[in-house]
Amino acid sequence: MGTVFAIFLVFVGCCSNVVSLELLVREFPGCGNIVTFAQFVFIALEGFIFETNFGRKKPAIPISNYVIMVTMFFTVSVINNYALNFNIAMPLHMIFRSGSLIANMILGIIILKKRYSASKYLSIALVSAGIFICTIMSAKQVNVANDGSEEQGFYTFMHWLMGIAMLTFALLMSARMGIFQEMLYKTYGKHSKEALFYNHCLPLPGFLLFSTDIYKHCVLFSQSTPVVVPVVGVTMPIMWLYLLINIITQYVCIRGVFILTTECASLTVTLVVTLRKFLSLIFSILYFQNPFTTWHWVGTAVVFLGTLLYTEVWSSVRTALRGPVVKDKKAE
Repeated sequence: MGTVFAIFLVFVGCCSNVVSLELLVREFPGCGNIVTFAQFVFIALEGFIFETNFGRKKPAIPISNYVIMVTMFFTVSVINNYALNFNIAMPLHMIFRSGSLIANMILGIIILKKRYSASKYLSIALVSAGIFICTIMSAKQVNVANDGSEEQGFYTFMHWLMGIAMLTFALLMSARMGIFQEMLYKTYGKHSKEALFYNHCLPLPGFLLFSTDIYKHCVLFSQSTPVVVPVVGVTMPIMWLYLLINIITQYVCIRGVFILTTECASLTVTLVVTLRKFLSLIFSILYFQNPFTTWHWVGTAVVFLGTLLYTEVWSSVRTALRGPVVKDKKAE
């Protein structure tokens, strides 16, 4: 039951979060730092009140282990959002991060000495291939006009390449963090709420490095068009409203992910998160009325096939169909 609820939180929260993030990025492409900071403050405050009881509850997992996890988590979060400043299109950004399936499996084999069945390898390959197809098709639809000199064109390409390098580094770091969490839970038990709090509270001083950029975007957000918030009737700048929605949906999403890490293996968590990213892409394309080509449908079908293969649906169906036959034979 806990696993189903966690998956529900991941899909609903994260899909809504992607829409609000795209609304923010379309208006201010460099707003990654203020978005990350706001998310961390909200989740840390909630955890400080409800999880640690205003700091009176001692952590079950040693702080030294949380420092290692927090360093990885903070690095991944900041780099992923900061990469949007390097001419990375939102669809490409979402799907590139979904390559964590392969990264997680490779690091699992190297670090944890895990071995997987052939069907697991095939399912991961299918899911990754389907996502890759959708990425390429979505990236081709983003046309960036370069009317400048050849030197400016080269600079733009290198700028974009740096963003890709940042996403690659964050991808590997994220996979390593997932494995580290899995090892911690095996040693000290499962404490998802505690991990969620410390992962967002301990990195807060690190945002001092981005204080100038965060303040600049606070000013820009305050200057955006004012809107009336439904139901409440309060008037506020629309960018602050988008940020508020983003914060709440991010909390719902990440809460689901942390619950999932206590219920499932690292690779299974990665698969759920990857499918969420894929559905977020499809939803984003439909919501923002971006073209959805035949190749997008091909990618969708491949991802769906890979998911069925990974979850061994076919085996479950065959077992269910053979069940009555076995019983009949036993009855005879």
